[in-house]
This record gives sequence, C-alpha cells and structure tokens, in this order.
Amino acid sequence: MVISKPAAFTPYQKLVIAFLTFLQFTIIFDFMIISPLGAILMPALNITPKQFGLAVSVYAFSAGISGLVAAGFADRFDRKRFLLFFYCGFLLGTLLCGLANSYEMLLFARMITGVFGGVIGSVVFAITTDLFAFEQRGRVMGFIQSAFAASQILGLPAGMFLANLWHWHAPFYLIVGIGAVVGVIIALNLKPIKTHLESGTRNSGSALHHLQVTFSNRRYLFAFSATALLSVGGFMLMPFGSAFTVHNLGINIDRLPMIYFITGLCAMFTGPMVGKAADKFGKFNTFLFGAGLSIIMVLIYTNLGVTPLPVVIIVNAVMFVGIFSRMIPSQALMSAIPTLETRGSFMSVSSSLQQISGGLASVIAGYIVTEGPGGYIEHFPVLGYILVATTLITSYQMYQIHRRYVVEADKPNLVQIVAE
Repeated sequence: MVISKPAAFTPYQKLVIAFLTFLQFTIIFDFMIISPLGAILMPALNITPKQFGLAVSVYAFSAGISGLVAAGFADRFDRKRFLLFFYCGFLLGTLLCGLANSYEMLLFARMITGVFGGVIGSVVFAITTDLFAFEQRGRVMGFIQSAFAASQILGLPAGMFLANLWHWHAPFYLIVGIGAVVGVIIALNLKPIKTHLESGTRNSGSALHHLQVTFSNRRYLFAFSATALLSVGGFMLMPFGSAFTVHNLGINIDRLPMIYFITGLCAMFTGPMVGKAADKFGKFNTFLFGAGLSIIMVLIYTNLGVTPLPVVIIVNAVMFVGIFSRMIPSQALMSAIPTLETRGSFMSVSSSLQQISGGLASVIAGYIVTEGPGGYIEHFPVLGYILVATTLITSYQMYQIHRRYVVEADKPNLVQIVAE
C-alpha cells in the first residue's frame, strides 16, 4: 500500500472549504430537520406514517427531477452564479415551509425546497472537484461533510428546542435567517469558477445533447447505480429515527436534542479524520472500514428494545462514525470519474438519482413499518436488513470503481512523486 503525503491547501482553498461547509450546513439542516420533527408533526397535522414518509420523500423526488433538468445546463454557466441562483430558491422554499399551516401546504413547500435545494449539493461537489486535486479531496469531503455533524450539534438541538418552545414552524425560520447570511458572504467573497467554460473540448451542443452524452457514458452509468444504492438504506431509516427512539427505545422526546448533540459532536470530529485517512491510506480502504462498521451498528441499532439513554447515545455515535467512514471516501472516489467538461452534469445526475432513490426508499419504508399501540414502530429491523444488503452490493461497486478508474489514473501521479 502506498502512503503519500497529502498536498497542503492554499489560503483561498481554505476559504472555499469554509464557504462550502457553511452552505452545506444550511442545506443538510433543512433536509434533516423534517425527520426529528416527525414525533411532533404527525400528531400536530394528524397524519399517518405513510403520509409522513411522503412528506419526507417529496423533497427527494422534486430534487431528483430538478437535478436531471439542471444537468443539461450545469456546465454552461459560471458555477458561482449557478450556485447562488439555486440557493436563493432554496431559501424561498424553506420560508414557505415555515409559513405552512396544513399537510397539503407543507407538501407543496417541501417540493419547492427540493426543486432548488437538490441541485446545490451537486454544484458544491463540482466546485470541489474543479478547485482541488484528487489527493486533497478526501480531506475536503471530510470538512464539507462535517456540516452534517454541525447540523446535529447546532442545528437540530436548536431546531428541536425552538419547536418544543413554540411550534414546528420555528426551525424553518432559523434556517432562512442563517442561510441569508451565508448567501451574502459567498456572493461577496467566492471568485467566479469558469475553468470548465474555458476548456477547448467542452460540449457545444444543446442542453439535451449534453445530458445524453452524460447518460451514454458506460462508466458514468455504473457510478450512478452505486450512488443510488448508497442512499437507499439511510433514507429508509432516517424518517422514522425519532419516532423509533421515543416509542421503541423508551427515550423521552425532551432527550432527543441531547442524543443529536452528542452524536453530532462525535461525527464532527470524525469527518475531518476520515477525510485525512482516505487521502493517506486510500479511499477504498477507508470505505470498507466504514461499510463494515455500519453493518454491525445498524444491526444492533434496529434490533434494540427499551434501552437506557447512555447506551442509545453510544450506539448512535458509533453508527454515525461508520456512516461517515463510508460516505466521505465514496464521494471522493466518485470525483475521479467525470471529465472536466461533464463534471457539473455528472454531479447533477448523480445527485438526482441519489434523491430519487432515497425518495422511493422513504415511501417503501412507510409501507414496511407500521404504527402500533402507543406509537410503537413495528418492522423497523427490516429496514436495517435492507441497508446491510445495499451496503454489501455497493462495496463491490466501489471496488470496481477503485480498480478501474482510480488505480490506473493514479499511476502517473505516483511516478511524479517518485521523481520529485
């Protein structure tokens, strides 16, 4: 195994990482807050688990469709302007969520939020791939994905506190306030990103043709299938996590913010460490570690009964370490596949398929689990078994991506390292 010294970041690269991480914080917070609010939303709006699963998945479906449409245009504009346009639309959709006073209005608001928010993640990863070498991307992904943990440490506890103190609309107002500040900072400080526009080989046909070129690439299709499967298990577990914790594990709803805080704190420290490990020891090796740990902890978590709070916290924290150790290196591996001219389109399609498959997973999960007496979530372990199966399949797919597209591409770099 070759262990190379990771290249250092420039001051501007560090600034870009900070921008993208803060932006991801607001996007992830908005996406995640709907799940822990489930224990409040379902009785407040008098909806069933199936309806709540649809409320979660409508974001994913609209994000997926929007991403596919945007893919044809993703490589035709300055990425900074493209990013800010969709971010403004995302904040508008989030504001509508805060103003919703019925289940139907909430569905509409989540759809609008998904149309704009679903494209942002792909633009973030396209920018990451444009501005950072492959040898740096594990660390970059680690920092950016720490926004996931930050949303748990800062966002979810604050959101749950506001929801318990006032009403479930309050967290969405919080996101709009934070997001507006982040958007202004990015608009003022991020430089235009036009390298893909200056390429002499970039696609000059129609947007539809550009999308067709992306879909006709066999290696892209293989990567898309891996991306879709990676999100299935998580999307199944996530919508019902808070209800499972309260009604199955016997944890008081007031303790949920503490669980999210401690779990997020562990994940926040884990993200950058996983990124460094991916760049130093190999992205595929790190992915395998995360996949194995995820399988073990998910099987434990989904089969728990009434459990003491400290044990629930420990299980959640270790499970998220496994999830991060799988998520970060897989994204870094994927970044090696697209060419400069189709990078935005590849990331948009990949994000869309992730959202669509996740949305389908949420809907299916709503049919698998049922609500028993006192809110008890039945058949929850079945979701864990599905996640294990998809993890095993994606492990094989990641091996193929590593073998076919990363090992061969790294050979010139290794020669260069030896020469230096």
